[in-house]
Amino acid sequence: MRTVTKPLLLMCLTLVFAAFSGIYQSGHADVRYAPVHDGTKTLKLAYRDSGTGSPVILLHGFGASSYTWRHVEPALVAAGHRVLTVDLKGFGLSDKPLDENYSIFDQAVLISDFIDRLGLRNVTLVGHSLGGGVALALTLHDDPQKRKRISRLILIDTVAYAQNIPIAFNILRTPVIGKLGSRLVPLDVQTRVALRLAYYDNSKFSETDVKRYADPLKDKGSRHAMIQTARQIMPENLPELSRRYKTIKIPTLIIWCDHDKVIKPHIGLRLHKDMPNSDFRVIGNCGHLPQEEQPQDTIRLLQAFLKK
Repeated sequence: MRTVTKPLLLMCLTLVFAAFSGIYQSGHADVRYAPVHDGTKTLKLAYRDSGTGSPVILLHGFGASSYTWRHVEPALVAAGHRVLTVDLKGFGLSDKPLDENYSIFDQAVLISDFIDRLGLRNVTLVGHSLGGGVALALTLHDDPQKRKRISRLILIDTVAYAQNIPIAFNILRTPVIGKLGSRLVPLDVQTRVALRLAYYDNSKFSETDVKRYADPLKDKGSRHAMIQTARQIMPENLPELSRRYKTIKIPTLIIWCDHDKVIKPHIGLRLHKDMPNSDFRVIGNCGHLPQEEQPQDTIRLLQAFLKK
Protein backbone atom coordinates (compact mmCIF):
# COMPACT_ATOMS: atom_id res chain seq x y z
CA MET A 1 0.00 0.00 0.00
CA ARG A 2 1.32 3.44 -0.91
CA THR A 3 2.48 5.62 1.98
CA VAL A 4 0.86 9.04 2.40
CA THR A 5 3.16 11.73 3.75
CA LYS A 6 2.33 13.82 6.81
CA PRO A 7 2.12 17.07 4.80
CA LEU A 8 -0.50 15.46 2.57
CA LEU A 9 -2.34 14.19 5.63
CA LEU A 10 -2.52 17.66 7.12
CA MET A 11 -3.53 19.22 3.83
CA CYS A 12 -6.28 16.67 3.38
CA LEU A 13 -7.55 17.38 6.89
CA THR A 14 -8.00 21.05 6.13
CA LEU A 15 -9.63 20.38 2.77
CA VAL A 16 -12.06 17.70 3.79
CA PHE A 17 -13.61 19.60 6.64
CA ALA A 18 -14.86 22.09 4.10
CA ALA A 19 -16.68 19.18 2.48
CA PHE A 20 -18.38 18.57 5.82
CA SER A 21 -19.80 22.11 5.77
CA GLY A 22 -23.51 22.27 5.20
CA ILE A 23 -24.24 18.52 5.41
CA TYR A 24 -25.63 18.85 8.90
CA GLN A 25 -27.56 22.02 8.30
CA SER A 26 -28.75 21.59 4.75
CA GLY A 27 -31.30 18.99 5.73
CA HIS A 28 -32.90 21.12 8.44
CA ALA A 29 -35.62 23.66 7.86
CA ASP A 30 -34.75 25.53 11.04
CA VAL A 31 -31.56 27.12 9.71
CA ARG A 32 -31.70 30.86 10.22
CA TYR A 33 -29.65 33.74 8.87
CA ALA A 34 -28.52 36.73 10.91
CA PRO A 35 -27.38 39.91 9.17
CA VAL A 36 -24.14 41.09 10.75
CA HIS A 37 -21.90 44.05 9.99
CA ASP A 38 -18.12 43.92 9.72
CA GLY A 39 -17.59 47.67 9.82
CA THR A 40 -17.93 48.21 6.09
CA LYS A 41 -20.61 45.85 4.82
CA THR A 42 -23.36 43.50 5.93
CA LEU A 43 -23.27 39.74 5.43
CA LYS A 44 -25.30 36.78 6.67
CA LEU A 45 -24.26 34.16 9.20
CA ALA A 46 -26.14 30.86 9.17
CA TYR A 47 -27.09 29.50 12.57
CA ARG A 48 -29.38 27.12 14.42
CA ASP A 49 -31.24 28.22 17.53
CA SER A 50 -32.69 25.44 19.67
CA GLY A 51 -34.02 25.13 23.20
CA THR A 52 -34.63 27.63 25.96
CA GLY A 53 -32.67 28.75 28.98
CA SER A 54 -29.21 30.25 29.32
CA PRO A 55 -27.63 30.78 25.87
CA VAL A 56 -24.70 28.66 24.73
CA ILE A 57 -22.96 29.65 21.48
CA LEU A 58 -20.95 26.93 19.71
CA LEU A 59 -18.15 28.01 17.34
CA HIS A 60 -16.54 25.43 15.06
CA GLY A 61 -12.96 25.06 13.90
CA PHE A 62 -11.06 25.63 10.66
CA GLY A 63 -12.84 24.35 7.58
CA ALA A 64 -15.75 22.92 9.57
CA SER A 65 -19.31 24.07 10.26
CA SER A 66 -22.12 23.51 12.74
CA TYR A 67 -21.99 19.87 11.67
CA THR A 68 -19.20 19.30 14.16
CA TRP A 69 -21.66 19.87 17.04
CA ARG A 70 -24.23 17.31 15.84
CA HIS A 71 -23.85 15.21 19.01
CA VAL A 72 -23.39 18.06 21.48
CA GLU A 73 -26.25 20.34 20.45
CA PRO A 74 -29.21 18.03 21.25
CA ALA A 75 -27.66 16.96 24.56
CA LEU A 76 -27.28 20.56 25.75
CA VAL A 77 -30.79 21.42 24.61
CA ALA A 78 -32.13 18.43 26.54
CA ALA A 79 -30.25 19.70 29.59
CA GLY A 80 -32.18 22.98 29.49
CA HIS A 81 -30.00 25.35 27.49
CA ARG A 82 -30.64 27.57 24.51
CA VAL A 83 -28.02 26.41 22.02
CA LEU A 84 -26.92 28.48 19.06
CA THR A 85 -24.57 26.81 16.57
CA VAL A 86 -23.05 29.36 14.20
CA ASP A 87 -21.29 28.90 10.89
CA LEU A 88 -18.39 31.33 10.85
CA LYS A 89 -17.96 33.65 7.89
CA GLY A 90 -16.75 31.68 4.90
CA PHE A 91 -17.86 28.27 6.18
CA GLY A 92 -20.96 26.11 6.16
CA LEU A 93 -23.99 28.02 4.91
CA SER A 94 -22.74 31.47 5.88
CA ASP A 95 -21.74 34.08 3.31
CA LYS A 96 -18.30 33.67 1.74
CA PRO A 97 -17.30 37.08 0.42
CA LEU A 98 -14.16 37.32 -1.69
CA ASP A 99 -12.38 39.68 0.69
CA GLU A 100 -9.38 39.30 2.97
CA ASN A 101 -11.11 39.72 6.34
CA TYR A 102 -10.83 36.19 7.73
CA SER A 103 -8.69 36.56 10.86
CA ILE A 104 -9.89 35.55 14.34
CA PHE A 105 -10.39 39.26 15.02
CA ASP A 106 -12.55 39.72 11.92
CA GLN A 107 -14.64 36.72 12.96
CA ALA A 108 -14.91 38.05 16.53
CA VAL A 109 -16.37 41.34 15.23
CA LEU A 110 -19.11 39.40 13.45
CA ILE A 111 -19.91 37.16 16.42
CA SER A 112 -20.04 40.23 18.65
CA ASP A 113 -22.58 41.81 16.30
CA PHE A 114 -24.47 38.50 16.18
CA ILE A 115 -24.79 38.55 19.98
CA ASP A 116 -25.98 42.16 19.89
CA ARG A 117 -28.57 41.56 17.18
CA LEU A 118 -30.06 38.60 19.04
CA GLY A 119 -29.98 40.50 22.33
CA LEU A 120 -28.08 37.73 24.12
CA ARG A 121 -26.73 38.12 27.63
CA ASN A 122 -25.07 35.78 30.14
CA VAL A 123 -23.60 33.83 27.24
CA THR A 124 -21.47 30.71 27.54
CA LEU A 125 -19.10 30.83 24.58
CA VAL A 126 -17.75 27.50 23.34
CA GLY A 127 -14.99 27.43 20.75
CA HIS A 128 -13.18 24.55 19.11
CA SER A 129 -9.78 25.06 17.44
CA LEU A 130 -10.13 28.21 15.26
CA GLY A 131 -13.44 28.90 17.00
CA GLY A 132 -11.59 28.93 20.31
CA GLY A 133 -9.29 31.63 18.99
CA VAL A 134 -12.34 33.64 17.98
CA ALA A 135 -13.84 33.11 21.45
CA LEU A 136 -10.65 34.34 23.13
CA ALA A 137 -10.50 37.42 20.90
CA LEU A 138 -14.14 38.21 21.68
CA THR A 139 -13.65 37.69 25.41
CA LEU A 140 -10.79 40.22 25.30
CA HIS A 141 -12.87 42.80 23.42
CA ASP A 142 -11.76 46.38 24.06
CA ASP A 143 -15.32 47.40 24.95
CA PRO A 144 -15.98 46.33 28.58
CA GLN A 145 -19.74 46.33 28.01
CA LYS A 146 -19.35 43.76 25.23
CA ARG A 147 -17.05 41.66 27.42
CA LYS A 148 -19.74 41.56 30.12
CA ARG A 149 -22.09 39.63 27.82
CA ILE A 150 -19.80 36.58 28.10
CA SER A 151 -20.20 34.92 31.49
CA ARG A 152 -18.39 31.61 30.87
CA LEU A 153 -15.88 30.26 28.39
CA ILE A 154 -15.22 26.74 27.10
CA LEU A 155 -12.16 26.17 24.92
CA ILE A 156 -11.64 22.87 23.10
CA ASP A 157 -8.26 22.04 21.48
CA THR A 158 -8.02 25.71 20.65
CA VAL A 159 -5.76 28.10 18.79
CA ALA A 160 -4.10 30.17 21.52
CA TYR A 161 -0.40 30.87 20.96
CA ALA A 162 2.08 31.44 18.18
CA GLN A 163 3.28 28.01 17.14
CA ASN A 164 4.73 26.16 14.20
CA ILE A 165 2.26 26.32 11.34
CA PRO A 166 1.50 22.90 9.80
CA ILE A 167 2.85 22.47 6.28
CA ALA A 168 -0.70 22.21 5.00
CA PHE A 169 -1.37 25.78 6.05
CA ASN A 170 1.78 26.96 4.31
CA ILE A 171 0.59 25.21 1.15
CA LEU A 172 -2.79 26.93 1.35
CA ARG A 173 -1.08 30.25 2.08
CA THR A 174 1.05 30.05 -1.07
CA PRO A 175 -0.39 31.91 -4.09
CA VAL A 176 -1.53 29.65 -6.95
CA ILE A 177 -0.35 26.48 -5.20
CA GLY A 178 -3.04 26.83 -2.52
CA LYS A 179 -5.78 27.00 -5.14
CA LEU A 180 -4.38 24.18 -7.23
CA GLY A 181 -3.76 21.94 -4.23
CA SER A 182 -7.45 21.75 -3.36
CA ARG A 183 -8.13 20.21 -6.79
CA LEU A 184 -5.21 17.81 -7.19
CA VAL A 185 -6.05 15.08 -4.64
CA PRO A 186 -9.19 12.98 -5.34
CA LEU A 187 -11.82 13.89 -2.80
CA ASP A 188 -12.46 10.34 -1.56
CA VAL A 189 -8.72 10.07 -0.81
CA GLN A 190 -8.79 13.45 0.96
CA THR A 191 -11.71 12.35 3.08
CA ARG A 192 -10.36 8.95 4.10
CA VAL A 193 -6.88 10.24 4.92
CA ALA A 194 -8.25 13.26 6.79
CA LEU A 195 -10.47 11.10 8.98
CA ARG A 196 -7.52 8.87 9.79
CA LEU A 197 -5.61 11.91 10.99
CA ALA A 198 -8.47 13.61 12.81
CA TYR A 199 -9.56 10.48 14.66
CA TYR A 200 -7.35 8.60 17.08
CA ASP A 201 -9.51 5.48 16.65
CA ASN A 202 -10.05 4.89 12.93
CA SER A 203 -12.73 2.29 13.62
CA LYS A 204 -15.09 5.12 14.57
CA PHE A 205 -15.72 6.12 10.99
CA SER A 206 -16.89 3.94 8.11
CA GLU A 207 -16.78 3.90 4.33
CA THR A 208 -20.33 5.20 4.45
CA ASP A 209 -19.00 8.23 6.29
CA VAL A 210 -16.27 8.64 3.67
CA LYS A 211 -18.81 8.60 0.85
CA ARG A 212 -21.12 10.99 2.66
CA TYR A 213 -18.36 13.50 3.35
CA ALA A 214 -16.69 13.28 -0.06
CA ASP A 215 -18.73 16.03 -1.70
CA PRO A 216 -16.63 18.07 -4.12
CA LEU A 217 -15.54 21.55 -3.15
CA LYS A 218 -17.49 23.33 -5.87
CA ASP A 219 -17.95 26.63 -4.10
CA LYS A 220 -15.27 29.11 -5.12
CA GLY A 221 -16.08 31.13 -2.02
CA SER A 222 -15.27 28.16 0.23
CA ARG A 223 -11.82 27.71 -1.27
CA HIS A 224 -11.18 31.44 -0.99
CA ALA A 225 -12.27 31.44 2.67
CA MET A 226 -10.01 28.51 3.53
CA ILE A 227 -6.98 30.08 1.86
CA GLN A 228 -7.54 33.46 3.49
CA THR A 229 -8.15 31.88 6.90
CA ALA A 230 -5.00 29.76 6.57
CA ARG A 231 -2.98 32.84 5.70
CA GLN A 232 -4.22 34.59 8.84
CA ILE A 233 -4.50 31.64 11.23
CA MET A 234 -1.58 33.00 13.28
CA PRO A 235 -2.00 36.80 13.30
CA GLU A 236 1.08 38.90 13.90
CA ASN A 237 -0.27 40.27 17.19
CA LEU A 238 -1.17 36.85 18.62
CA PRO A 239 1.73 37.03 21.13
CA GLU A 240 0.33 40.34 22.37
CA LEU A 241 -3.15 38.84 22.65
CA SER A 242 -1.86 35.79 24.53
CA ARG A 243 -0.23 37.99 27.15
CA ARG A 244 -3.72 39.22 28.02
CA TYR A 245 -5.13 35.77 28.82
CA LYS A 246 -4.23 36.29 32.47
CA THR A 247 -6.77 39.15 32.58
CA ILE A 248 -9.69 36.81 31.78
CA LYS A 249 -11.47 36.28 35.11
CA ILE A 250 -14.64 34.50 34.01
CA PRO A 251 -14.95 30.75 34.72
CA THR A 252 -13.27 28.82 31.92
CA LEU A 253 -13.17 25.14 31.02
CA ILE A 254 -10.30 23.97 28.83
CA ILE A 255 -10.74 20.57 27.14
CA TRP A 256 -8.03 18.76 25.19
CA CYS A 257 -7.59 15.41 23.47
CA ASP A 258 -4.66 13.34 24.64
CA HIS A 259 -3.61 12.47 21.07
CA ASP A 260 -4.14 15.80 19.31
CA LYS A 261 -1.64 16.06 16.44
CA VAL A 262 -2.89 19.44 15.24
CA ILE A 263 -2.64 21.48 18.46
CA LYS A 264 -0.77 19.42 21.02
CA PRO A 265 -1.86 19.07 24.67
CA HIS A 266 1.01 21.15 26.05
CA ILE A 267 -0.72 24.18 24.50
CA GLY A 268 -3.75 23.46 26.66
CA LEU A 269 -1.61 23.17 29.77
CA ARG A 270 0.05 26.49 29.02
CA LEU A 271 -3.34 28.11 28.50
CA HIS A 272 -4.57 26.70 31.81
CA LYS A 273 -1.56 28.15 33.62
CA ASP A 274 -2.13 31.56 32.02
CA MET A 275 -5.85 31.72 32.85
CA PRO A 276 -6.36 32.13 36.61
CA ASN A 277 -9.96 30.90 36.76
CA SER A 278 -9.72 27.85 34.50
CA ASP A 279 -10.10 24.10 34.79
CA PHE A 280 -8.16 21.76 32.49
CA ARG A 281 -9.54 18.39 31.45
CA VAL A 282 -8.08 15.80 29.12
CA ILE A 283 -10.21 13.35 27.14
CA GLY A 284 -8.53 10.04 26.42
CA ASN A 285 -8.30 8.16 23.16
CA CYS A 286 -9.16 11.00 20.81
CA GLY A 287 -7.44 13.21 18.27
CA HIS A 288 -8.40 16.79 17.43
CA LEU A 289 -12.20 16.41 17.54
CA PRO A 290 -13.43 15.30 20.98
CA GLN A 291 -16.97 16.49 20.23
CA GLU A 292 -17.08 13.99 17.36
CA GLU A 293 -14.80 11.13 18.41
CA GLN A 294 -15.65 11.07 22.13
CA PRO A 295 -18.98 12.93 22.26
CA GLN A 296 -20.23 11.39 25.51
CA ASP A 297 -17.11 12.36 27.44
CA THR A 298 -17.24 15.82 25.91
CA ILE A 299 -20.92 16.25 26.76
CA ARG A 300 -20.32 15.07 30.31
CA LEU A 301 -17.62 17.69 30.86
CA LEU A 302 -19.70 20.45 29.28
CA GLN A 303 -22.78 19.65 31.33
CA ALA A 304 -20.86 19.43 34.59
CA PHE A 305 -19.29 22.84 33.94
CA LEU A 306 -22.59 24.44 32.91
CA LYS A 307 -24.26 23.25 36.13
CA LYS A 308 -21.82 25.17 38.31
